[in-house]
Amino acid sequence: MKNLTNLWLMDRFIRLLLAETLFIGAFFWTFWALQFVGYAFTGILLVTSIMGFCPLYSLFKIRTDSTSKANPLLTIFMIIALIGAPIAGMYASVFFTKKIFIEDYNMMNQYYKQTLFYSGKEKRDETVSNYTLLVPSFAQFQQKYSTYRPYVLRGDTQFENDVEKAQSTILALDTMVHTGDLIATHKALEQVRPIFQDILKRNGFSMLAVALVDFHDSMEKVIDAADKKDSPLLFDTYKEADEKLKAVEMEVNDTEIMQIRTDLEKLKSSAESGKIDILSEQAQELKTSFVKVYLKRG
Repeated sequence: MKNLTNLWLMDRFIRLLLAETLFIGAFFWTFWALQFVGYAFTGILLVTSIMGFCPLYSLFKIRTDSTSKANPLLTIFMIIALIGAPIAGMYASVFFTKKIFIEDYNMMNQYYKQTLFYSGKEKRDETVSNYTLLVPSFAQFQQKYSTYRPYVLRGDTQFENDVEKAQSTILALDTMVHTGDLIATHKALEQVRPIFQDILKRNGFSMLAVALVDFHDSMEKVIDAADKKDSPLLFDTYKEADEKLKAVEMEVNDTEIMQIRTDLEKLKSSAESGKIDILSEQAQELKTSFVKVYLKRG
């Protein structure tokens, strides 16, 4: 029976290694049609390597097979490489696709945070300036992740609808940003934050940013109670804020985070001492220390 093998051991090894690389690339880094193209080439390389026969080589009368005995050390190296390469590739792909998504998100989110912050301060020029940057930045983010879905988001069936909902909210505020009530604009923009908070949470992003956003909601309740000089309400809202801040401290607990804790505890202490006249002032100190961290690292 005629021997159809036309691939040498090294050729078959290279094809297996390329098949693993293509599969990881297709699975972790591509989406839809391009992913299936990657799978198809993976299959071709895998089948030809296992069979030791390449039809294209046969067509052009090429043979790389050899009857010489394989080097044991080379064989061991190949086995280790074929096992180690996919493990390393999968680990790196999970890490870097997640990292790239966060970088893209943060690039867009920085303009959102600034727009939200300045609208809350009723600073028109700064709000308009950052909103003008936010709109195209968000559009670019939305466009990229409507045609590409990294592995970390692959199972999120709500992702596309949530991003479109956030984009619609932002675009609908154009007139208000330029000529409308900035406090109302600020409140409307607040609706975007929990959308992305949910996206990050349900896709396993255990990050300082998520913890900070969680704490923010509770902190605002404390600040509202302080502004009303309502000590009983402040004690109630403090409990929730304390738990949320502990989650932040579990992520990072440097001097900036410690300052947030200090300001929160000062509020509670003043309320316990009956110093209600300074609660509002101290509440603003808490918000300032939080904003300093959030704008830089949230």
